[in-house]
Amino acid sequence: MLLAASVVTASALAQAPGIRRTVIQKGEVSVPGREAVVVRVELDKGATAGRHSHPGDEIGYVVEGESDLLVDGEDPRRIKAGESFIIPAGTVHDAVNVGAGMVKVISVFVVEKGKPLATAAK
Repeated sequence: MLLAASVVTASALAQAPGIRRTVIQKGEVSVPGREAVVVRVELDKGATAGRHSHPGDEIGYVVEGESDLLVDGEDPRRIKAGESFIIPAGTVHDAVNVGAGMVKVISVFVVEKGKPLATAAK
């Protein structure tokens, strides 16, 4: 599902089985000290993204499939192709592919420059 990040960091997330994160574009934004990163995330059937957070907001759109979005402090939310989500900076979350096939998400992150795009939660 969603989750997004990219092949972006040396964190444990980049090594999670069943998930592929690919940075599509990275560039400056109008907010000093921040950058936008556009990422394609693919999550295999039955796979999880792993609990993690980002140093900025994540805005995602589910292109294909269906997953449960698990945000700390909130009820689980089922998200499907054609739906979107927003996860505030620093919020620990996970995604679990609950559909019959792969989940594909496009996420845009507006994050602090120089920080890892995603950090595994403890």
